[in-house]
Amino acid sequence: MSAEHANTPVVQLRGLVKVYDTGEVPFTALRGIDLDVYSGEFIGIIGKSGSGKTTLINMITGIDHPTEGEIVVADTPVHALGENALAKWRGRNIGVVFQFFQLLPTLTILENVLLPMDFCSTYPVRERVPRAMELLEQVELADQAHKLPAALSGGQQQRAAIARALANDPPILAADEPTGNLDSKTAEAVFHLFERLVEQHKTIIMVTHDNDLASRVRRALHVADGEIAEERIHRGRHTGA
Repeated sequence: MSAEHANTPVVQLRGLVKVYDTGEVPFTALRGIDLDVYSGEFIGIIGKSGSGKTTLINMITGIDHPTEGEIVVADTPVHALGENALAKWRGRNIGVVFQFFQLLPTLTILENVLLPMDFCSTYPVRERVPRAMELLEQVELADQAHKLPAALSGGQQQRAAIARALANDPPILAADEPTGNLDSKTAEAVFHLFERLVEQHKTIIMVTHDNDLASRVRRALHVADGEIAEERIHRGRHTGA
């Protein structure tokens, strides 16, 4: 076990329950989940549609709220935050990557990457554009900075979304099916980008339906019927050390 793993987890879930009121019979999406995630881990969450995997990552990011249980991320009790505090907290601590990119269509790629920095005032104004360009360079999109999202391919838009997620240098990246809308070659490129980020000590939690990708992360959690049914540790993968 690495020194990092001896420390407090960066994500702690305790007794997590989520029940949706569907109007007739309540639907229980999560059933008492306990989970610890440590700094520098690359975790894959897999499961069938409706298994609860997206609900689980939405709890970690604060996009959704638990019916019962506790969520502590980066020493913050996320379950206890109000909406305004939650938005600020998320902007500084978790970069979120979605399947369908969620770039603002009327802003250039550069402006999309600047948004989190402007919202959270995390860097002096004069440093924001150079930082955004540095991130776009990292995802090989610097030459596309002044284009609108519609002018880019799906893979380019996803890489732009990853640059935006990294804007405030959050310790954690949460990705919900980040390769689900991409062809296999582009998905591979995005996965390699995630691997490089883990080498830079980011913690990545990735929901995926792709069993091949899930087999290549250090730790894979199989979610079924709202519970973690199985956990697999893949030796030789990134440990966060």
